[in-house]
Amino acid sequence: MVLVGGDVVPDPRRRMPGRGAWLHPDERCLAKAEKRRAFPRALRAGGAVGVDALRAVLAGGADTGGGIGAGSSRAVEGNRKQVDPS
Repeated sequence: MVLVGGDVVPDPRRRMPGRGAWLHPDERCLAKAEKRRAFPRALRAGGAVGVDALRAVLAGGADTGGGIGAGSSRAVEGNRKQVDPS
């Protein structure tokens, strides 16, 4: 995840600029991170941050190209691995 305009957004390909943070793809982990105010600390934000985009991805309501944690640079095809051309 990265901070974009005060909101935490998923960055599954790990290509967006800025400081990043990791989160298990589990709604319970998101709730725990919110409770502990982990995102403002990890992303070095000055105040509260929005997590609605993250919550939508975890609930399956948005398509971000594979979801959280899908930022592998290799695609597995059967027993053969291919390098992602991007």
